[in-house]
Formats: sequence, C-alpha cells, structure tokens
Amino acid sequence: MNNANPLWKILLLAAVVLVGGLLALPNIFGSDLAVQISGRVKPLDPNQAFVARTAINEAGFEDVEFREEGDRLVALFKNQEDQLKARDQVLGSVEPAVTSVALNLVSASPEWLRKISQPMFLGLDLRGGVHFLFEVDMEEAIKSAEERFVSDWKRDVREQKIKGYKIQHTNGKISARFNVVADRDKMYEIFRREGRDLEFSTSEDEKYGFITANLTNAAIDTEKRAVLQQNITTLRNRVNELGVSEPVIQQQGLERIVVQLPGVQDTGRAKRILGATATLEYRLVYGTPADWQAAAAGKVPAGARLYKLRDDGSPILLDRDIIVTGDQIKDASSGFDQQTTQPAVFVSLDGVGAKRMQAVTQENVGNPMAVVYKENRIDTSIVDGKEVNKEVKTEEVINYATINDVLSHRFQTTGLAGDEATDLALLLRAGSLKAPINIVEERTVGPSLGAANIRQGFMSAVVGLILVLIFMAWYYRIFGMVAGAALVLNVVLIMAVLSILQATLTLPGIAGIVLTTGMAVDANVLIFERIREELRAGSSVQAAISAGYDKAFVTIADANVTTLIAAVVLFSLGTGPIKGFAITLSIGILTSMFTAIFGSRVIINAIYGGKRGKELAI
Repeated sequence: MNNANPLWKILLLAAVVLVGGLLALPNIFGSDLAVQISGRVKPLDPNQAFVARTAINEAGFEDVEFREEGDRLVALFKNQEDQLKARDQVLGSVEPAVTSVALNLVSASPEWLRKISQPMFLGLDLRGGVHFLFEVDMEEAIKSAEERFVSDWKRDVREQKIKGYKIQHTNGKISARFNVVADRDKMYEIFRREGRDLEFSTSEDEKYGFITANLTNAAIDTEKRAVLQQNITTLRNRVNELGVSEPVIQQQGLERIVVQLPGVQDTGRAKRILGATATLEYRLVYGTPADWQAAAAGKVPAGARLYKLRDDGSPILLDRDIIVTGDQIKDASSGFDQQTTQPAVFVSLDGVGAKRMQAVTQENVGNPMAVVYKENRIDTSIVDGKEVNKEVKTEEVINYATINDVLSHRFQTTGLAGDEATDLALLLRAGSLKAPINIVEERTVGPSLGAANIRQGFMSAVVGLILVLIFMAWYYRIFGMVAGAALVLNVVLIMAVLSILQATLTLPGIAGIVLTTGMAVDANVLIFERIREELRAGSSVQAAISAGYDKAFVTIADANVTTLIAAVVLFSLGTGPIKGFAITLSIGILTSMFTAIFGSRVIINAIYGGKRGKELAI
C-alpha cells in the first residue's frame, strides 16, 4: 500500500480549487453605488438612455462610469449623496411610462470576473435593502367580490331562458331589473339560494320588478381577512420568484402589509413585481373592423367593450363576457414560439378554466379570439423637487387570432416583449393579488449599521479561523497545516456556493459559517487521532494513513448527516434568520465533508504517498 493519488483525484481537487476560487473572488471586491435605468416593458430605448446620460453629465458629476449591462444602463457613483441626486435628475428627464429608474448596488469586480460570477447578496442587517409599506385597497376588494355575483346572476337568468332583464353593479349594490314581476320573483328565490353572503331586498313600479343586494357585514369582514391573507401569500410567492432570501412579509394593522427585501439587486424590478396586478383575459372578438372604427367614433354596442391594439393603437371590439381570467391559470412559464421565435407565455388552466375554454372554442372554431393584457403599476417621477408616485392602469389587446382548433388545458400566448413575458409568467405563477395594493411608504435602508456588522462578523470569523489554524499546526504539525488548508478551502467553497445560488448572507448566516468551521476541523481531528492510534498499534505509515481515513469516514458521515437533518428541519420549519443559519450550515456540512475527507487526503497522499518513512509529522 503506497497511498499514491490517481491522476483524476489531483485534477478534480485542482479544478475545485480553481473554480471555487473564481466564483468566490467577486465577494472580495464589494459593491458600488449605482443608478439603474431600464425599460419598463421593452428593452431600454436608446433615446431614453441618451437622455439619462445627458442628464447625469449636465448635473456636474465628474468621472461617472457608465455600464451597459444587457437591457439596462448603470451609472456608478462614489457616495450615496451623488447617487440620490443623480437618481432625481434622471427621473425628471426620462419618460416614466416607458423607463424605470432605480437605486442599485452593482458588483465592483472587474468586467472579466463579472462575466464569470456575481457576489452573494448581503442581508438587510449587513448591507441594507428596501422597506415597503403597502396598503390594500379594501373598497376595490369589496367591489370585486360583489361584481363576481353579476356574472353568476346573468348565467342563472340565461339558464331560466328569461328575457327582458338588466343586471349591473352600481353604487355598491348589485341590481337586477325584470320586465315581468313573476320573473323577478322566480329569480329572487334562485339568487337567495345561491347568494348566502348577500342581503336582499325587492321592489317594483308600474313597469319593472327589482332585486337589489349587497354583501352582509359578516361577509365583508370575512372578505377583508381573506384579501389580506391572499395578498400576503401572493407577495411572499413573488418575493420567492425574485430570488430574495430571508424577506420580512407581515401584516400591519387591518389593511397594511410590510415587506422588507434584504440584499435586493434591482429595487426597480422589485417594486414593479410586488405592486403589479398584471394578468390576462381571453375574450371573443366582436364584429368586424368596420364596427371597430364606428365604435371608436362613439358607437359601442351594448354587448361589447372597446379596446386598443398594443402594436398600433387601433381600436378593436371584444365581447363583454370573459372566457378565462388570470385567476384560472394554475401555471405559467415564459419561452419562445417555435415558429415565430417571438417571446411567449405558456399557460396551463385549472379544471374550471379548461372546461370553459374548451366549450367556447368548440363553438367558435373559425372565429377570432383576443388576449387582453391588464396591469396596474406605480410610476415614479420628480415634481417640484419631490418624488411622486402615480398609479397607472393599462388594458390593451396584445394579440388576436382565429381559433383553428379546440383549446383546453394548455396553450401559449404571444405578443409580449421578452422581459414582459418573463415578468408576466412570474406574476401568473405566484398568483394574482386579490385586491390592488398601493405603496404608502418606501425606504432604502442604509448599510451604515451593516458595515459595522460586517466588520465584526468578518473579524470574528477571521480570528476564529486563525486561532484554529495555529492550534492545528502546533498540535498536528504538517497534518495540522494540511487541515488548515482544507479549512480555508472549505470557507472559499461556501462563499462560491452562496454566490452561485445568489443567496443572501446575514448575521445568522455568518454564525453558520463559523460553526461549520469548527465542525470541519472536528472531522480532521477524528481522522488524525485515528492515524495516531494505528501508529501506536504498530501499523506502517501507509497503512495508518489509509486506515485513519477509511475507518473514521463512518463516524464523520454519521455526525454530519445527523447535523444536516437538523439543518433541513430548521430550514423547513423556521423563518427569516433561522433559515439563513440553516442554509449556510447545510452548505458548510457538505463542503466540509469534501474538504476534510477528500481534499486533505489528496494533499496528505501527495506529501507521504509512496514513502517508506517510519514517522509521520502528526
């Protein structure tokens, strides 16, 4: 037995060291303050990019570095005062409807390194982040809840084959007017049976019979609680889709939600995704192009609604009845149409939506169907030196096409820009907001406290690492130095994995790394003590080394697997900081097993493999 390393082990360790070092290296360079300018729906317009550059240059900033990163323009600044001033200057110059301006932190690493890897995020307690306070529009929520009964009433009336009626929702009440009082009485019983959450009243005059209804107080309270909880769930899903780790999303009062996003890299997109209520509606096209032009002049038929096409703004009439809405979409993904290579959203409907889509398309093969894109967003602009948020509502037809075949559970929708298709798929997957939310407070949390925490956390980790290295080198000599090298590699690999995952590092995460450092040394201590036992038992040098690693493996694996199970449980049941601790602990356990068992053995074999000496520096 000579413990010589096969070539593949040497190459594997060298590759891990090289790749891990490159992936972890961006974390050393830190971040630069930046103002980010990007397009809202389509890629950034070159004219808007030129306007932004000109505004920054004319504001008197010196030595501003501009970067073009994909579809966005980034301007770098040396201090936060200049960053805020430049942001305000750009907001007052560009068109907010098509251009998004946001504060950002971008990697300070060289360009060649940025193409390889990005640094890991730092949490709100280390680097700062964004704090949002949202207010739920409860009036709109109650209105939407009552309007849902309108379509149900219309369906019930059609099923009873009653003619001469009008059903609508106005002034907070659902009303139904019937030409025949007997029809009113008949539908009143049906409505009451199906609308247990409604308070009803009836009336009549010389011509008509009326039914009016509105939600009961108990139903309103229940609806408000449901709206708040669903919006919290939706926001949490959207934050997860954004890849933000350890967010704070919690209820404040009866109508407000607090969202804190630590370590976000794109605050503009975060605001757009969290506050958006983008969704799709599928409707049949109404009439002919001649009817559309007539409607644009003010003659809209009773059974239709007037929209505009996104491409050229021309009018189009759509049927008032909706086939499928975003609420019935259970999954969505973005991609490209195989024939046209245009961005597309691939939609999967739930059972009710699929049944409705199948029934309508089966009856309308050969007729056109349109897709309506609806979005509520917040545009920010500077007015008289003050930041003003304005809610903008968009309803436009992104495409329409002839129904050539019966559609059911899964189909695709085109007519979207690349980023818009990605964001829409994200919103549809995360679920739609049950009611609109408005930003009533937005704060960028400064990293001043974080800088002190980073220094203290970094110093604690470095001091602990140095003390461990000194002790191991003194107690185990050359073997201790090898264990120290494996320990340093373990920390590098943890940083590399966190960078790959774009995870967010917080103070509890640093604690997990420090704990992992101790556990990594523990594995080498078990191995080295086993080697000493084998030498005392009279084994040869090579046999002792081999037995030390082989026989200690089971004990090390058992200890690490049980700790890993505990970390998984912490991640599954914990929230916030506990999850951050569990993530770094889990990653550290896996990397420490690699470095302590595989990495140190390759180095030891390289030093002692094939030698016949009778003593080991252990």
